[in-house]
Amino acid sequence: MNCRHAIMQHSIWILLLLIAGTAGAQPAYKGEAAPKLTNQATWIWYPGDFEIWLGNNMQNRRTERGSFFPPFWKLDNHYVLMDFHKDVEVTEAEQIEVLVEGKYILKLDGKGYEGMPQQVTIPAGKHRINVKVFSRDNVPAIYVKGKTIASDSSWLVTYEDKEWIDETGKTSDISATTWLNAGSWNFNEPAQRPSAFRLAVQPQSAVTTTKDNGSLLVDFGKETFGFIKLHGLQGKGKLSLYYGESKEEALATGTCETLDRLEVNQGSKTDSLMPLTKAFRFVNIQAEGGATVDSVSMLYEYLPVANRGSFRCSDSAINKIWDVAAYTLHLNTREFFIDGIKRDRWIWSGDAYQSYLMNYYLFFDRPTVSRTLMALRGKDPVTSHINTIMDYTFYWFLGIYDYYQYTGDKTFIRQFYPRMQSLMDYCLSRRNAAGMMQGLPGDWIFIDWANGLSKKGEVSFEQLLFCRSLETMALCAGMVNDTKNAALYKQLAADMKAKLFSIYWSDAKHALVHSRVDGKPTDNVTRYANMFAIFFNYFDSTQKQLVKQHVLLNDAIQKITTPYMRFYELEALCAMGEQKYVLNEMKSYWGGMLKEGATSFWEEYNPAKQGAEHYAMYGRPFDKSLCHAWGASPIYLLGKYYLGVQPTSPGYATWVAEPVLGGLQWMDGKVPTPQGDIEVYCSTTQIKIKGSEGTGTLRFKSQKKPVCKGVVINSKGNNAYEMTVEAGKEYVINYKN
Repeated sequence: MNCRHAIMQHSIWILLLLIAGTAGAQPAYKGEAAPKLTNQATWIWYPGDFEIWLGNNMQNRRTERGSFFPPFWKLDNHYVLMDFHKDVEVTEAEQIEVLVEGKYILKLDGKGYEGMPQQVTIPAGKHRINVKVFSRDNVPAIYVKGKTIASDSSWLVTYEDKEWIDETGKTSDISATTWLNAGSWNFNEPAQRPSAFRLAVQPQSAVTTTKDNGSLLVDFGKETFGFIKLHGLQGKGKLSLYYGESKEEALATGTCETLDRLEVNQGSKTDSLMPLTKAFRFVNIQAEGGATVDSVSMLYEYLPVANRGSFRCSDSAINKIWDVAAYTLHLNTREFFIDGIKRDRWIWSGDAYQSYLMNYYLFFDRPTVSRTLMALRGKDPVTSHINTIMDYTFYWFLGIYDYYQYTGDKTFIRQFYPRMQSLMDYCLSRRNAAGMMQGLPGDWIFIDWANGLSKKGEVSFEQLLFCRSLETMALCAGMVNDTKNAALYKQLAADMKAKLFSIYWSDAKHALVHSRVDGKPTDNVTRYANMFAIFFNYFDSTQKQLVKQHVLLNDAIQKITTPYMRFYELEALCAMGEQKYVLNEMKSYWGGMLKEGATSFWEEYNPAKQGAEHYAMYGRPFDKSLCHAWGASPIYLLGKYYLGVQPTSPGYATWVAEPVLGGLQWMDGKVPTPQGDIEVYCSTTQIKIKGSEGTGTLRFKSQKKPVCKGVVINSKGNNAYEMTVEAGKEYVINYKN
């Protein structure tokens, strides 16, 4: 392809991006059920199909030094034939507009129209509108709009109608078809076809540009993501673009992780946009032959989600950590919650699970959570664990448990319960003779990146996650009235919990040991199962204190060096009331990355490393991700364990706030909920709180009797107090920390 042709294509691509720039804007879905769009038509599809299709497109954009790098696991596809219908009643004749992605037949009361009509008149009375669509390349989707009739999530959809016809031509009166409520997002205009979805873009300029013998080293000032744009491109030759999250990586032309090559044959100056997004801070542009370029800018690509949560406090270092954590999560919140923007750009379940939790305290963006859950699960039959990793399958179940607690959305669970059940059936089928989860051929036991971490035998951490997954299944089975399996899952969970303590608890070690090999528990103690058992509330109060002393605060136990597991380690300590200790750990660990020049948080950080050693991983000098979603955990920790806000019943119908300063002089923040925010201010002498929904409970400690005008504050003993927070009212409590 010559440069002129490439530039023309790139110009079209820019136009498409700018046109679609608002396609990712998020609606505010409220309530427990699927969104009901009153007279608001939207594009609809089979639930999960658009998400799977979009995930396939996104996850196959990864390149490694210009080579295509596909995922490691099975990718499913959308159903190619879809049946949509809606029963309507109109008082007068109504004309509807019909737009379809694919070939289709439209029927009214079972009678088909000639051709593929885009406008149809619906007579007064009761009718069934049916649209059957075939589309192989894109997801079958429809958009129907009339005065009162509109396609939305109340339409029913199936990929097999299971109808039959007898010898007289009569169709069946009763069908075994399973109908689901249609899936949708926010494609609310006829021109917003799902197949044309693109993330938003915004032009950004470089901070500095250094020229040297025809080459350019461009610095955008911080970690970023998007399309590089070359200005004033001219001449005949070749340009090589070497991307770097660090300056060292951009200058390492032989070992940087990502690059672009561009053949140039251009008589007059023009602009060109690179065809694929990249993660970078620096770009090193090397010219060969007579090719020249005047300057470089970029189109920053992003999902337009707003910060609903906030946090500010008396410690400027913590404020900076929160800001960089929020930016890190923004960069990794794209079509889905991805692991990191440079290397994989895939949907990893363990990474995504942490992003869900951070999201509940920053964006409260339900669609991205549900899209990610659906894309990860794929379709039946189940042939391997999610991402081929046993623990990542269990994190998928945990993600559903938390999704329900934070959002109260039962519709998602009702519609996807069969896929939950088939995935759990797969797990149950892979238990060993003792009823335990043990790695089989094809299973990846990940846990964490840690030197010498044993994955042999029956690992206690896997059994613990399995137990929590069974508890999730019991809860969800109850929601869909599957009483038989609800009882089964509940019993299986109880049995697994009993095995955890009978097999792995060591009185001598004061902790759960790491594994059992050949029927014998090992002596090795690691942090993983022990810290999860604390915030899962599996330990009694005595066991919690023993584990805190002998594991979490014991330097003899192998330390954790990834933000991934530091997330859970610090959560366990916060759950044990160690906020002051955790605050210092956050300042040391995340603050340590900032001192090394980080502008987003990393995949792994070891303070013992020096200089460019920090960028190496997986045996390559620059393979470490310097913008990794699991690095953003301070957002979650500060929202849940310092502001102290969390739901106590699904969707914040009831909630609790237990603010803990942890050594701060004051803090002020918001925690988003399905229908508003919970605002908390806390200093050493005053607490202010206001909730927009549900019934809250404020719990705190005071060295003197607290006072709040017109409110009864109940003493719980040992300087602990409690009061009720009604929706819409602001309370000011004077107390002494």
